[in-house]
Amino acid sequence: MAQSIQRPVTEVAMQEEAHEARRLRKVLLATGVGHFVEWFDFGLYGTLAAIIGMQFFQSSSPAAALLSSFAVFGAGFVMRPLGGLWFGSLGDRIGRQKVLANVILLTSGATFVMGLLPTWQQVGLLAPALLVSTRLVQGFAAGGETSGATTYLAEFAPARRRGYFTCWIDNFGFMAFVAGSGLVFLLTASLGETAMNEWGWRIPFLIAGPLGIVGLYLRTRLEDSPEFTAAVRAGKTAQTPLRTAVTSAWRALLFCVGFVVIKAVGHWTLQTFMPGYLSTELHFSKLDSYAITTLGLFAIAVMVPFMGYLSDRFGRKPLMLAGCGGFILFTWPAMMVMAQGDMLSAMLAMLVLGAFIAAFDGACSAAMAELFPTGVRYGGMSIAYNFAVAFFGGITPWFSAYLITTTGNPFSPAFYVMGAALVTFLTVMRAKETAGQPLRR
Repeated sequence: MAQSIQRPVTEVAMQEEAHEARRLRKVLLATGVGHFVEWFDFGLYGTLAAIIGMQFFQSSSPAAALLSSFAVFGAGFVMRPLGGLWFGSLGDRIGRQKVLANVILLTSGATFVMGLLPTWQQVGLLAPALLVSTRLVQGFAAGGETSGATTYLAEFAPARRRGYFTCWIDNFGFMAFVAGSGLVFLLTASLGETAMNEWGWRIPFLIAGPLGIVGLYLRTRLEDSPEFTAAVRAGKTAQTPLRTAVTSAWRALLFCVGFVVIKAVGHWTLQTFMPGYLSTELHFSKLDSYAITTLGLFAIAVMVPFMGYLSDRFGRKPLMLAGCGGFILFTWPAMMVMAQGDMLSAMLAMLVLGAFIAAFDGACSAAMAELFPTGVRYGGMSIAYNFAVAFFGGITPWFSAYLITTTGNPFSPAFYVMGAALVTFLTVMRAKETAGQPLRR
C-alpha cells in the first residue's frame, strides 16, 4: 500500500519538475530572443560607425568622421538614464512583462527608421540631426532593457542556478553583436567595400523591422514573474519605487554602479570601439576588422554560460575579481599585440580580453539583481545600471578615439579600461557574497 501511494506522489513531483523546466526554458527563450533583437538593433550603429561617419558628416579625414560618429553614439547613452527612470518605475508598478514588450517595439522602430535616413550628400545638416534623433530614441528604449530582462530572469530562476540563468542575458546580447558584426562582414565580402559604403550599410538596419515583430510576439506571450506577482498579492510593491530605491536601497545603488563601470567600459571597447580602431588606427582592412571583432564576440558569448555556472558553484566575487584583474594586467599587452598587424595575433588578443569580460559577466547580472528587494529591483537596477553605462560606457568609443588623437599613442585607450577595472575591483572587494541566497523581498 505504501508503495502504491509513493509512486503517484513521485510521478506528480516529476511532472511538476518537468513542467517547471519547460516554463523556465520558455521564459529564457522569449526573454533572450527579445534581448537579442534589442542589442542587435542597438549595436549595429557601433559596428558600422566608420561608414556612418562618412555618410552623415562632412569631413575629409576618416579619423575625424569616426570621432563624430562616436560622438553621436554617445548621445544615445545620454537618454539611457531617462529611459531607465521611466521604464524602471513602470516595471516596479505595473509589471516586468508589459514594459519589456514596449521597450523592444520602440527600439526596433527607431532602428528601422535609421536604415531609411538621408545622408549628408542628400540633405546636408539635416542628416546628422535626424541621426541624432533616432539614436536618442534608441537610447531611451535601451534604458529599460537590460535591467528589466535581468530582473525578470532572476525572479524566475532557482536560487542555486540564478547565475547561470541570468548570464544568458549577456550571452544573447553578445550573440546579437556577433550576428550584427557577422552580417556586416558577409555583406562587405559579398557586395564589396564600395557598395557597402554607398548603400549596403542600410540593409542591417532595415532587418530590425521584422526582427522586432518576432521579439514583440514572444514577449507578449509571457506571464509576469512569480516574485513580482507575490509582491503584488502581499501589497509589497512601492507606490513611488524610484524614491524608495534612492532612500532605502542607496547602498545597493552604489554597489551596482561600481559593478557596472568595467562592464560598460569593457563591453563598449570590444563591441564598438574595436572595429573602427582596427581599421582606422591599426590599418586592417574593414573586412579583417569585422572578422576579428566577430570572432572575439562569438567567443565571449560561448564562454559566458560556463562562467555563469562557475559563479553559482564558487560565488560571484571570485569570477568578478578575476575579470577585473585580467583587464588591469593584460589590456595594454593585448593592444600591443594587436598592433603587430598580424590577423591571428589580433584575434588571440581579442580572445584574451573577451575571456575577462566573460568571467565578469557570468557573475555580474545575478549579483546586481541580488542587491535589491523585489519592490524596487527593476527601478533600482535601472537607475544604477543606466547612469553608470551612460557616464562610463557611452563615452568609451569617443574618449578612446580622443585619447589617441590628443596623445598620438595608439595604446592610450588601455589606461581608460584599466582604470575602470580598478574601480570595479575595489567595489567587488567590499561587496558581500550573494550566490545561492534567496532574493530579497
